[in-house]
Amino acid sequence: MGYEGQILMKVSLRNKVIKRIFVRYNRIPMCDKIISIIASIMTAVVAIGQSYPDIDIEAVLADTVSIYGIEQRVAADVALPSCAQTDSNMMKLPGGESREMARFVEKMDSVVLFGEGRVNIIHIGGSHVQADMYTHVFRQNIDSLNGSLTPPRGMIFPYTVAKTNNPSNYKVKYGGTWTPARNALKQYALDQGACGILVSTTDTTAWVGVDMNPDSVIRWTATKVHLICSSMKGRVEPVLIVRDSVEVRGQKEETGYVYELGEGIGSLSIAPRFDKMQFAEPDTFVLNGLVMDSDEPGIVYSTIGVNGASVPSYLGCRNFSRDLKLVKPDLAIFAIGINDATAANFTDSLFVANYDSLIYNIRSVAPDCALLFITNNDSYRRVRRKYYVNKNGEVARRGFYELAEKWHSPVWDLYEIMGGEGSMQKWQEEHLAQRDKVHFTRAGYEVVGKMFFNAFMDYYLNYDVEKEEER
Repeated sequence: MGYEGQILMKVSLRNKVIKRIFVRYNRIPMCDKIISIIASIMTAVVAIGQSYPDIDIEAVLADTVSIYGIEQRVAADVALPSCAQTDSNMMKLPGGESREMARFVEKMDSVVLFGEGRVNIIHIGGSHVQADMYTHVFRQNIDSLNGSLTPPRGMIFPYTVAKTNNPSNYKVKYGGTWTPARNALKQYALDQGACGILVSTTDTTAWVGVDMNPDSVIRWTATKVHLICSSMKGRVEPVLIVRDSVEVRGQKEETGYVYELGEGIGSLSIAPRFDKMQFAEPDTFVLNGLVMDSDEPGIVYSTIGVNGASVPSYLGCRNFSRDLKLVKPDLAIFAIGINDATAANFTDSLFVANYDSLIYNIRSVAPDCALLFITNNDSYRRVRRKYYVNKNGEVARRGFYELAEKWHSPVWDLYEIMGGEGSMQKWQEEHLAQRDKVHFTRAGYEVVGKMFFNAFMDYYLNYDVEKEEER
């Protein structure tokens, strides 16, 4: 199917999920909710048949999203380069599927069909993910599956405080003097966590403000906030300031402090409170990130990205696994690799070994976490003001396929979809890639995000539940 046909395709999501539910629950007596769903479908079909006798009811069930409510919202607005392989926009399964993926799909079905349960997805990468452009396109579309549910935003970091680019979909302000540290620069003097980036301060006037809804549309709120933080001497207690002036004290937990807010809050400020000894014996407050949380069911999609980060960058984060306990991921999407592949001595064997270590770290706190891999995009190197194709793109691609086979997980082959080696030049000519031939333009990221969502949804909708017993 061509790109236009693919991304304009409507999908009867609830219809397919219901079919899968029937197959899954055929092994046990049907629960009341399944019976209720069947009754609702029968009522809708009968009503349509009575009102419009000429309508093909099966076609309605198969194609009409107005009955089942959810559509793949990914309209095309740009032309792709001729080298793009849009027929390859799918999840590849070189090693079959895992029981962890079966569990993930079942949890997704519970949210989509019944509006019950929590599904946590975490997406880890480098600068592509820190920018949160294609990932936010995916977030907005995946959030449509939540329907009337309003789950929280999940894990975030206030990048503006670290003097680096912040996602445009939430705003950060700050005061006082802060010192940043990034895993990509091997800055591990202060313990890095899952976010791979931190800021620290000894300034008693320092503060950080976060607004999750800068466009005035209130979508993201939290009734609970986990502040991932510490102080070197244990003499700093951070407070949250909400509704302009209300101070909320937190409770200590392993990763820092947790704050119960009672009602949904979309914006807040963090104010470290230093004790009276600060001027005589300064203490250092370290902020590693936040988790915007609540008890609401639904799909929560968090992103972790650091400019320049490689797989070893995250392996150097001492508290990576500890912080992931706050997220408890059901699916980890891995998109780290573009910076690994810049090394002249890059090998797929070392790349795979490093990834294996990272996966073990995640599975140590989330043993049932499913995995999904995204290959590197095609890219170029800049040498003496000239650009040359990065030949390691194909090497990294082999590594991702080896990982997908080993861990029985899907891989989304962005490298192939783009058109393979040298395709980034063509994408730049179509104004979809930047001059550095590594990063995409905003329009390019939009396309990548839409294609990734399409491939994800196609995989999810057509997941074969009848093979669950074989896994």
